[in-house]
Amino acid sequence: MGSSPRKAKAAKPIEIDTDEKYCTKKPLTRGEKVCAFVERYCLAPEGDHIGKPIRLEPFQRRFILEIYDNPFGTHSAYLSIARKNGKTALIGAILLAHLVGPEAVRNSQIISGAQSKEQAAVVFELARKMIEMSEVLSKLVRVQPSGKRLIGLARNVLYKALSAEGKTAHGLSPILAILDEVGQIIGPTDKFVSAITSAQGAYSNPLLIAISTQAPTDADLFSTWIDAQASAPDPRVVCHVYAAPADCQLDDPTAWAAANPALGIFRSLEDVRKQCKQAMDMPANESEFRNLILNQRVEAVSPFVARSTWESNNGAPGDAAGMKVWAGLDLSSVNDLTALVGVDESGGVHSAFWVPKHGLAEKSRKDKVPYDLWEKQGFLNATPGKAIEYEFVAEYLRGFFDRFDVQAIGFDRYNMKFLKPWLVKAGFSEAELERFVEFGQGTASMTPALRDLEVRLLNAQLRHGSHPVLNMCCANAKVVGDSGARKFDKRTARGRIDGMVALAMAVGVMPQAETKSGSLDDYLLDQ
Repeated sequence: MGSSPRKAKAAKPIEIDTDEKYCTKKPLTRGEKVCAFVERYCLAPEGDHIGKPIRLEPFQRRFILEIYDNPFGTHSAYLSIARKNGKTALIGAILLAHLVGPEAVRNSQIISGAQSKEQAAVVFELARKMIEMSEVLSKLVRVQPSGKRLIGLARNVLYKALSAEGKTAHGLSPILAILDEVGQIIGPTDKFVSAITSAQGAYSNPLLIAISTQAPTDADLFSTWIDAQASAPDPRVVCHVYAAPADCQLDDPTAWAAANPALGIFRSLEDVRKQCKQAMDMPANESEFRNLILNQRVEAVSPFVARSTWESNNGAPGDAAGMKVWAGLDLSSVNDLTALVGVDESGGVHSAFWVPKHGLAEKSRKDKVPYDLWEKQGFLNATPGKAIEYEFVAEYLRGFFDRFDVQAIGFDRYNMKFLKPWLVKAGFSEAELERFVEFGQGTASMTPALRDLEVRLLNAQLRHGSHPVLNMCCANAKVVGDSGARKFDKRTARGRIDGMVALAMAVGVMPQAETKSGSLDDYLLDQ
């Protein structure tokens, strides 16, 4: 084996000085040095320009200059931009400037954070590729793939990629923290982000950079940061938002350009045209196009029921005493929402909900919905204690059976074993218990139920009375899959959807002949 290379010589730090390209007489500013470092030493890690020196676009250069040449100093910088506009490569270039470039601080730490391990790995991999493709940078950085770590040898700077899933943000003191796709965070707070920002207290001049598409709603973390800067500007915060106007048409090229400053450069114009056509041909894709391509604050996943469609069914349920009723029962875990929704033969929707009484005000604050007010108004039943008491649910069901001619109740078998003894104690006969029908939550059972429910809603055949708890569940309900196999998406739901699950089960246990109109396809053809 040959002798090992002399690292002392290889680890000489990169210094950016005045040259003919950038300035011939006066020294470069911090921002100009960062820009010069990126364009001189960083190569495009992938795409059509792979291996070529990075040439910063005007919007990227402006962002960098405002961060580092801010006369007030910058503690936070936000860049909101549509997908595929080179944001991850920009993150990689900035962190390299702090790792071995003009912003490197001896014995400091740098982190990039993302919500998932996959996204965190993307940032690390792009930085690694940029290092390995550069003859200069590859001599100055030690790459540790197993821990997603980079070590700047000249000044002993450590970079590490972190994810919210890994829960490893504690114990670090980063002088620079870069958050990738912070717009994916639901709600106004996040423990992972808080751990990162609080860890920067060891430095008098730390820097936080967040680069992401817009968050879906005004209440989400990234939106609150952007809106706070708009309403009460802080001179130490740099905030650049590239978004299409809220009322723009999907096929407006000026709207595309507003959200995609790299359009036609490394953001494919043809790809945007293609996705626009898909969004216009299939309305279900519109929300995703608006969020990811136009960088607007909309849910990337469309709701199961459009608000206008739901509101067209808000008539009073009426008195259905003695009528045939089909119902769905979504039994929650001990401290969540339990829902019973019945549909009578005339289309009236009869809803009941239960939550534990203990901690109701705190739960209202946590879920950001007025459970405590709804309980006072009679829209929500609060059972004593910290857990749902099935005794009260069984007693209500007894009255439900006595009032209506209950034909069937669909239920998810989870937790039913705890309810059944209380049903027996409440006086349910064997014949009545047989009307409780197991109803799966997967695509096999839910696909036909959701299709039939859509038909009824589109034809305004239901009357839900605008029950506030059911309204909340409807607003939160999303589905996954295509028209051939669908189910409610509980994993990514932004709030409770139990009432809509119960409504779908109620429609699902109704005989097909009870549907007054034709299929969903028939409805769409009539429009």
